[in-house]
Amino acid sequence: MERLRARLARAPALVAPGVYDGLTAALAEAAGFEALYLSGAAVAYTRLGRPDIGLTTMSEMAETLAAIRDRVALPIVIDADTGFGNALNAQRTMRTYERAGANALQVEDQSFPKRCGHLADKRLIPAAEMAGKIRAMADARESAETLIIARTDAIGVEGFEPALERAEAYVAAGADALFVEAPRSGEELRAVAARFAGRVPLMANMVEGGVTPVTSAADLGAMGYSLVIFPGGIVRALARAAEDYYASLATHGTNRPFADRMFDFAELNARIGTPAMLEAGGRYDGGEG
Repeated sequence: MERLRARLARAPALVAPGVYDGLTAALAEAAGFEALYLSGAAVAYTRLGRPDIGLTTMSEMAETLAAIRDRVALPIVIDADTGFGNALNAQRTMRTYERAGANALQVEDQSFPKRCGHLADKRLIPAAEMAGKIRAMADARESAETLIIARTDAIGVEGFEPALERAEAYVAAGADALFVEAPRSGEELRAVAARFAGRVPLMANMVEGGVTPVTSAADLGAMGYSLVIFPGGIVRALARAAEDYYASLATHGTNRPFADRMFDFAELNARIGTPAMLEAGGRYDGGEG
């Protein structure tokens, strides 16, 4: 399988859908994606039923990552939030996530606890402190192929130009890729790319209903972006389906009216590989030596 760093160096832009467990990861892999994005927001939404405001812990994310890595072989980019503390915490996060199977860690310059980049009232740490976290994570990683994606949330706090200056500092500190979060227009998306494309891989975040206009991966690739994530789309899609399902079941007392909108028992088992696993397990039953 092609290494993530090499894949980001060539066109077209790599699309990494958001996942939050082994099932969504397996379905995304089956759909033909080349990489996955383990979203901290998606884990908060699904595991806790809570918003993305820094409630998930590093150990919860690592446990989720390990379960996904056990299920799929694709490169995984994981949301590392702020590194869950200072530079030493960020180093521990790097070591833990790398052991659990991460291929890239995204770390941001918000204070802790953080909040979703598309929510208001965020707070930032000093740029020099963030640069120190990046250097610390680089020192802690076991493999140089484990990428550090530096995210700045400064657009919504300090403004667009200060965000670009922070991004410059993070590149100088050794970030392998950049994520300037929440551009407010196509013009700002293009301005980020004009400054950094060709120097360092750029990541773009597409959030349905967020402050950044949702743009296709092809158009973002043409601007100069290397990685496009759709982190929470799967949760929004499944939440809508779940709401409709529960409403139907509560109304009718049966799943029959909803049957054409769901897998039956055999269809789901086919997708999660039940027949193949049972066959593999049979080889270890002790029937033949």
